Amino acid sequence: MPLDKPKKRRVAGYARVSTDSEEQLTSYEAQVSYYTEYIQKRDDWEFVNVYTDEGISATNTKHRDGFNAMIADAWAGRIDLIVTKSVSRFARNTVDSLTTVRKLKEKGVEIYFEKENIYTLDSKGELMITIMSSLAQEESRSISENVTWGQRKRMADGKVTMPYGRFLGYRKGEDGLPEIVPEEAEVVRMIYRSFMDGLSYYKIAQLLMKRNIPAPSGGEKWHRRTVESILTNEKYKGSALLQKKFTVDFLTKKQKVNEGEVPQYFIEDSHPLIIEPEEFELVQAEIARRKKIGKVYSSSNIFSTKLVCSCCGGFFGSKVWHSTSKYRRVIWQCNHKFQNGEKCKTPHLYEDEIKKRFIEVCNRIAADKENFVASCRQIVDMLSDCSAFDKQIGTLQIRADELTAVMQAFIKENAENAQDQKLYSQRFAEYEKQMNEVESNLQSLQHKKAERLSWKELLLGMIAELEKTDMMIHEFDEKLWRLMVEKVVVGIEGELTFTLRNGMEIEV
Repeated sequence: MPLDKPKKRRVAGYARVSTDSEEQLTSYEAQVSYYTEYIQKRDDWEFVNVYTDEGISATNTKHRDGFNAMIADAWAGRIDLIVTKSVSRFARNTVDSLTTVRKLKEKGVEIYFEKENIYTLDSKGELMITIMSSLAQEESRSISENVTWGQRKRMADGKVTMPYGRFLGYRKGEDGLPEIVPEEAEVVRMIYRSFMDGLSYYKIAQLLMKRNIPAPSGGEKWHRRTVESILTNEKYKGSALLQKKFTVDFLTKKQKVNEGEVPQYFIEDSHPLIIEPEEFELVQAEIARRKKIGKVYSSSNIFSTKLVCSCCGGFFGSKVWHSTSKYRRVIWQCNHKFQNGEKCKTPHLYEDEIKKRFIEVCNRIAADKENFVASCRQIVDMLSDCSAFDKQIGTLQIRADELTAVMQAFIKENAENAQDQKLYSQRFAEYEKQMNEVESNLQSLQHKKAERLSWKELLLGMIAELEKTDMMIHEFDEKLWRLMVEKVVVGIEGELTFTLRNGMEIEV
């Protein structure tokens, strides 16, 4: 080989498209063909390869296999020059972009961005890269915020999506909306029945595995958390609480549980139900009751967290007398009766006596059931009117959208024009403070609205049961107890004041 023959530069191309759509794949194939021909037609270049990534975002380089393989080959000395379409195709994260450029520069590897006509090893290269990458990063932020806004708009419009692959009971219908899977729906109903029959999350999971029922993800093993999730997911009652999680960082795509940072949307009757709303709300009340007990749950303790001491305000707990003899009795007394140095004056109660008193309450209601049901319906009508909440929520959502637009414009202006960064940070912190306040108020209103609707569902369940039941009962009815009783205050003379779900008080 002649000594004066110039050495050819080993050149690779890099092509990427960010979605899996057919149109974009066509663009992807065109890029591969273009860079192959573009490199091969140069006499002073030696074609190495066209590295590719498809169907992913460029916001970071962590999961870009083609990109990472190219950088590894360049670092190993197999590539002298990389040709790519533009800065935004290469990376939209300023840090990743500059880190990669500098890493390759150490090895004498150059990058050529065709659209911007930038060679990274010339004198202006790195300055231009910094500017272009910063703008590309801001573009990515804008796209991410627009996508987030679109998702929130769909949520606000009541459009529900589900992770169907691991969501028991539903599949995506032909119209794109959720539809019920009958055999899976029956498993969901069994889980709800088992819970109200007294089983714990763990025991329900064991029961499902014993019956060889596959878990939502398709595996054999059921976990207590999976059972808990099914029992607390409002989608089974045909409603949807949207935006339970949100994306914290548009670059890392990291998500966290929404604790009021962004608005949530509660949509009623958004899709077919599997569990009746009143049954769902009863389960939620039972979950809360068990959590308050503070000890190993016993299915017999339906009176736990229901009986309240009039002296100290504490709950009554169960005690067993003569546990090993034929005189065994379960009694209920104030948990703080012998604490704090002063004995509570409320007497203990036998379970049979509590049940007998509740039967008397039911029989009193039966004597005037029509008026009792009418009063419940009036409360339901009042709870159904959420127009005041909706008006306040709508106003706050408009304010949140306005603040989002202002913040986007502010960020873009800072990216495009040099500003005093101290003043910029102060103003941005003020915008964030305003946004946090708006979103906190939104969260509070959404929560209050959800509580109101839950109370309404409980009352509807009670009404439905009252209308089909002869309230003149002679035996204790556990379902009626769960439906009707909010709490029972025990007086020092042993009198019981029942507070019912509709707010009525009856002393027995």
